[in-house]
Amino acid sequence: MLDKLAQFFKEPPEKELIQDKEQIKKDYAHWRWRIFYACFIGYTVFYLCKKNIAVALPGLSAEYGYSNTELGLLGSSLYLTYGIGKFVNGVIADRADVRKFLPTALIMTAIANLCFGLSAVFITPGQISFFGLPTNTILLWLFVFFWGASGWFQSAGFPAIAKSLTYWYSNSERGTKWSLWSCSHQTGTFLSVIISGFLVAHFGWKMAFFAPATLAIIVAIWLFNRLRDRPQSLGLPDIETYNNEPVKVQDACDDNRSYIEIFKKHILCNKTIWLLAIAYIFVYIIRFGAEDWMIKYLSEAKHNSLELAAMKLSSLPLVGIAGTVCAGVISDKIFKGQRAPVNLIYLAGVTICLILLKFNTISSLDFVLIGLLGAFTYGPQMMIGGLCAVESSSKKVASAATGFTGTFGYIGAVLSATGTGFMTDKFGWNGAIAFWILSAIICIVICTVLLLNERKKRTVAN
Repeated sequence: MLDKLAQFFKEPPEKELIQDKEQIKKDYAHWRWRIFYACFIGYTVFYLCKKNIAVALPGLSAEYGYSNTELGLLGSSLYLTYGIGKFVNGVIADRADVRKFLPTALIMTAIANLCFGLSAVFITPGQISFFGLPTNTILLWLFVFFWGASGWFQSAGFPAIAKSLTYWYSNSERGTKWSLWSCSHQTGTFLSVIISGFLVAHFGWKMAFFAPATLAIIVAIWLFNRLRDRPQSLGLPDIETYNNEPVKVQDACDDNRSYIEIFKKHILCNKTIWLLAIAYIFVYIIRFGAEDWMIKYLSEAKHNSLELAAMKLSSLPLVGIAGTVCAGVISDKIFKGQRAPVNLIYLAGVTICLILLKFNTISSLDFVLIGLLGAFTYGPQMMIGGLCAVESSSKKVASAATGFTGTFGYIGAVLSATGTGFMTDKFGWNGAIAFWILSAIICIVICTVLLLNERKKRTVAN
């Protein structure tokens, strides 16, 4: 059975190189655009099946009487499986056919969402008891299991897309394309809240899982039609050859090495990857701190109504889109493919925004500061754990590299939840703000070390 699965997902072989230069140019133009928009739409739909839980939580609480602590188990189960799964699935995706791997991950995510909703259809709370346990408890653990399973399959989406973007776009343009694709995060989050909110309001919380899951299955079938694996599987030359750019020394040297050797050299023994992974912890502390706690902060510290606080928070992902795109374009066009300077500029912006947000007394200015906080946060979130990780390793372990840093990112997500809560209880909201600022400063220190190392390597090379 496992052998059959391995053969099904096996990376397709390289085809004989096309000799007609005009045909190569035509094919590259066609496939690059097609694969890019497929990756964007596909990952947006992943988010429809991920952020729907936020809208469904009030309905679950009202119908079954679950406490906030019990409902918190759902988020914890997804963070845990998503974090571990990003690394494991990253290793698998490196040698898998993107055309099969990504749609399968989306279909399995859809099935997990369907099972989540169907659990409440087949188990009626308060009527039957299993092994002496209340059916409410049984149902809660089923929810936790299926939401954790959804997190595992969702974690396979990003590594597969990271592989595609790495193989189809070269270093001089990758920052721009990666940042444009990364907007699918914010697009998916925004659409999920709007669509799931409408469905819950008119059809109940279960429809927030049934409808996105059905759409995900349809999109997965469409993805199988749209996607292809590496350019070489279509008889096209390597992207660096096509764009007349030098092939990285490590990529050329890795041609005769086994995957295990490449993995050990470029991930396990790669100091830069480890520094990026550690920095990513603190990026996620800031990101999830802002996303998960900002409404509560505005309500309690600035005495905003829930409606006003939610409106202010909505500026975070919307302006974050602009910040993400600008980060990629600036790193490509101004810094010629260097990512570290942009990370430092953005993280300095995060620190300034948090300080100003703390002392600002003009309510309307909060919209601007929170929007800028989103812009300055999503830039490093896109680059440090994604683009920088890929470019600091080898193309042959691109998925594993992003999976490795992604796992550390979700450690940061857990620390953000527990750390922000602890600091707030112990020192008030000033403690939470200080916790986020300290995280930004630590990240700045790490990125400064990375910048100095990068310049040292360039000096030696010259």
